[in-house]
Amino acid sequence: MIRQVDRVILKDIVGPWLFGVGLFSTLLMAATYLGRLAGFIVDGVPPMTVVELVGLLMPAILAQTFSMSVLLATLLGFGRLSSDSEIVALRAAGSSLYRIMAPVAVFSVLVSIVTFGFQETIVPSAAQTAKDIQANLLRNIKVKAAMPIARTIVTDGKLRAFVNAKNVNPANQMLEDVSILVYDDQQKLSFIVFAKEAEYNSDNDRDWKLRGDVRLITPDLSKDMSVPDQVWPTEIPKINQSFSQFTADRDDDFASVSMAQLGELIKLHRKLRDKTPSVLNNYEYGYWNKIAVPLAAVFFGLLGAALGIRNHRTGTAAGFAMAVAIIFGYVTLLNFMNVWAMGGTFPPWVACFTPLVIAGVASGVIMWRRNG
Repeated sequence: MIRQVDRVILKDIVGPWLFGVGLFSTLLMAATYLGRLAGFIVDGVPPMTVVELVGLLMPAILAQTFSMSVLLATLLGFGRLSSDSEIVALRAAGSSLYRIMAPVAVFSVLVSIVTFGFQETIVPSAAQTAKDIQANLLRNIKVKAAMPIARTIVTDGKLRAFVNAKNVNPANQMLEDVSILVYDDQQKLSFIVFAKEAEYNSDNDRDWKLRGDVRLITPDLSKDMSVPDQVWPTEIPKINQSFSQFTADRDDDFASVSMAQLGELIKLHRKLRDKTPSVLNNYEYGYWNKIAVPLAAVFFGLLGAALGIRNHRTGTAAGFAMAVAIIFGYVTLLNFMNVWAMGGTFPPWVACFTPLVIAGVASGVIMWRRNG
């Protein structure tokens, strides 16, 4: 049977956790998608479609906020218990700090399990449906502003071409005002290609053609060759992707795939060698991050509880500010580790779990010192 003290502690952290989920989800949604959603409304997309899109994007946001909300909940909950001298009373009654934190550990583990299951079952299908809806909207609305794009073509793990376009035309599945830098096996620039359009033929899978005064020029300007329309010059490596795949906003948004599916993608790209080593490292970082994100709930919970125990009265604002500062530091460190992993400084799994190890060590040291 759960003791009365466990009920009190759980009651003090469940409420702030729900508040944190709502707060952080709103902030992340606004920071990540508000501009795009507002653009859809301006372009005449029906409001109900935008509402549906918000609902489909929300699961991926929620999966990110579950763990960070545990930190806020334990900081606020244990801060209140400390301010009311309830922690002092429990210690005087013979409870160790480790026993007091037992319900926090149980709650954090439950959040971690729920987060992992949520991001593996609900998030991928919702995120993929959201992608499909956005792609369909872009094909059917008249975009008023130009959308420049820059993409790479990689074969055998090497950069073979760099494609630039002044505008993406989703309605006609076309890139406009195209320039392509072509590299040889020694990674030296061999050709510069100019064309009015690069068109994707959806009837013939992965069939791209250049149109409109296509010219191939050598870097030293010694050769300037014209190429017929409606062909893809043999001097340029082919784009082995569909229009939607090639023009996708990001190549590192893994919300629409489960951990198992991402693992299969990594194996496929290693076999095809159509990604650079840094991109593959980023894929692996995303793979391990699907474990690290849910697991962060456990470390955040213990760290927040340890920091929340204070011998002086502090307001709720102090706990909230500390939670925001820790989360900001954690995300900043994650970004650095991601960059180092892509560069090969650390293995991706090391980069993913190092911030959690640091949080675990910090919470252990704080608990040990305050239990003395």
